[in-house]
Amino acid sequence: MSAYSSDQGLKVTDATGNGVEVDVATNLLNGTVRLSVLWTQEIYLHPDDAERVGQSLLRAAEHGRHIAEARTPETEQSTSPSD
Repeated sequence: MSAYSSDQGLKVTDATGNGVEVDVATNLLNGTVRLSVLWTQEIYLHPDDAERVGQSLLRAAEHGRHIAEARTPETEQSTSPSD
């Protein structure tokens, strides 16, 4: 089982038609976000696809924050009386 959860709604391929794909995934254990360009080292995107990748990264970042916050122990609040 992979610790990463890919954005299943993101279907973006290279504008040149060579089959290169983008994958955005969130690590469900620690909240880190992975951006992968599959099958090559670079990808050329149409402007609308570039925007979709950006939106997917924003969704993954928010999801990752929630995961990281759930793993972080709550900060203890001071119980000293105020002056």
